[in-house]
Amino acid sequence: MPRISRAVVIGAGLGGLAAALRLRARGYAVTVLEARDQAGGRAGVFRQDGFQFDAGPTVVTAPYLFDELWQLFGERREDHLTFTPVDPFYRVQFTTGEHFDYVGDEERILEEIRKFNPADVDGYRRMVEHAKKIFEIGYLKLADVPFERLSDMLRVVPAMLRLKSHRSVYQLVSSYIQDDRLRQVFTFQPLLVGGNPFDTSSIYMLIHYLERKWGVHWARGGTAAIVQAMVDLLIRQGGELHLNTPVAEVEIQGDHAVAVNDVTGKSWPCDLVVANADPSVVYTRMISARYRAKHNDARVAGIRQSMSAFVTYFGTKKTYPDLKHHTIVLGPRYKGLLDDVFNRKVLADDFSLYLHAPTRSDPSMAPPGHEAFYALSPIPNNRSGIRWDRQGEAYQEKILESLEARLLPGLRDNIVTKSFIDARFFAKDLRSYDGAAFGPQPLLTQSAWFRYHNRSEDVGGLYFVGAGTHPGAGIPGVLSSAKVLDRVIPEPDTADVVHVETHKYRSAM
Repeated sequence: MPRISRAVVIGAGLGGLAAALRLRARGYAVTVLEARDQAGGRAGVFRQDGFQFDAGPTVVTAPYLFDELWQLFGERREDHLTFTPVDPFYRVQFTTGEHFDYVGDEERILEEIRKFNPADVDGYRRMVEHAKKIFEIGYLKLADVPFERLSDMLRVVPAMLRLKSHRSVYQLVSSYIQDDRLRQVFTFQPLLVGGNPFDTSSIYMLIHYLERKWGVHWARGGTAAIVQAMVDLLIRQGGELHLNTPVAEVEIQGDHAVAVNDVTGKSWPCDLVVANADPSVVYTRMISARYRAKHNDARVAGIRQSMSAFVTYFGTKKTYPDLKHHTIVLGPRYKGLLDDVFNRKVLADDFSLYLHAPTRSDPSMAPPGHEAFYALSPIPNNRSGIRWDRQGEAYQEKILESLEARLLPGLRDNIVTKSFIDARFFAKDLRSYDGAAFGPQPLLTQSAWFRYHNRSEDVGGLYFVGAGTHPGAGIPGVLSSAKVLDRVIPEPDTADVVHVETHKYRSAM
């Protein structure tokens, strides 16, 4: 009987599941090993006292990337997972009480701009045209293309220079927009992928056009429903998922990965490994130093990691019908606060928040008559030395107090359940280097060829998918990283076309 080519995927985040599905469609026998008791990674879920709290990403853009995964098997995503548009995409709330509704409709967003500064309407139109050009190069042409050689990067340098990619997002927006408040409205997006708008390359202006093109969506049942639908598809098509199976080591013979060993000592032999884990952690903790000529400990330590996130989850017995699904709650400072988070790495006295109110779109996320929320505050990663075991509860209370004063009257008297995560969760539970929430910062010098490559330069048969590799963080980024693998992973020697029944998976979603 011919030997079937086998792939082992480390980590069942969205990128790992997408990679597993693409490999399965090509005929690989696929086994996914997940350290936690549920799939999803950053897109996991917390259930508490009848409430459902999506752990991380809640902004779904480019839904066609999900559609493609079902189409690989002749199925329709709509039959298994429902997306509904969110309007407005975000409400941006200022300390003055003013707000800006960030929408996709051209006339409506121009009217919002007029409320703040009519002179910026024309500048916005020109900015969108610039963002469209960036999108057409940076996303449509490069997001699913591997950058394995320096020459791959050099080929796109002329286009990047024409698009002013050497400038930061904030610099580029400021060249078109005069009003300081509007500059904040159109520059916060890099924070959604772990970047400081004052440092992040303006190539990330493509996010603005991507949202304009495909909209912002919500998955009915939350991101947990996305994960479960992907898991169900994988199992239905013969893949395997093993929960509670942390990986300890990538076993290498010669210079090629031949197996993955879990913490119990069990070996999972394979022809190739796809790591949906943080590449910094894979290289420094799962691969012996003798195999890492390029990614030695010193080089990995020199990477500028993204910020972390403090997320407080809370459920209330009071509803707030005037609230929007996504609210950006800006604090009194912008650049100064981001300097504290990214550069000085200190816990500031003030903060800005992303407030997620999913019951606006999906009442099933909370018991009847109740609301489910999470509020995310960007915080320094673990290089800060902040003791969250000592400061976490006080910081949570400060956030709740601020939300009560600004947006949610009577909040603290109506909270029936609450919890929080901080950089410790990213470091321990998600095994993220420095407790970073998004992997390496999306700086120009840490993007494309400069980012961790999708195919390891050190170990044959080792590949990377997810936020830490090209093209980067965010749902479109991690799903596109799985598409990159289609270009660099060879066809299986012998395809597995038999539907394999799996008995090792127990749903924990």
